[in-house]
Amino acid sequence: MHKANVMSLLGLAQRAGKIVSGQFAVERAVKTGKVRCLIVAADSSAATKKSYQEQAKFYGLQYLEMLSKEQLGVAIGKPPRAVIGVLDENFSQAIVRAINQ
Repeated sequence: MHKANVMSLLGLAQRAGKIVSGQFAVERAVKTGKVRCLIVAADSSAATKKSYQEQAKFYGLQYLEMLSKEQLGVAIGKPPRAVIGVLDENFSQAIVRAINQ
C-alpha cells in the first residue's frame, strides 16, 4: 500500500465533495445508500471497527481498515477522523487499486 497515494486520492475526493466524515454523518449517508466504501482508521477502537464492519456487510459496502485517525484527518484537511465514507464509485475503486499496488 502506498500511503501517499491513498491520502492523495482521499484529498482529491474531499475537494470534489465525494467524502463524508465523522460518525453521525457517515452513518446517515450509509443508511441513505450514498456511501460506496467505508474507510476506518486502523487505530480505532475494536467496537468502532466491529460496528462499521457490520454496517458494511449489511449494506454491501467495501470495508477498508487503514491509516491512523490522524492520517485520515490530514488527508481530507480536517481534525483526526475515525471513519470516512467515500460517496463516489470511481474514487472508491481508485483507492482500492492504490492499496493493492
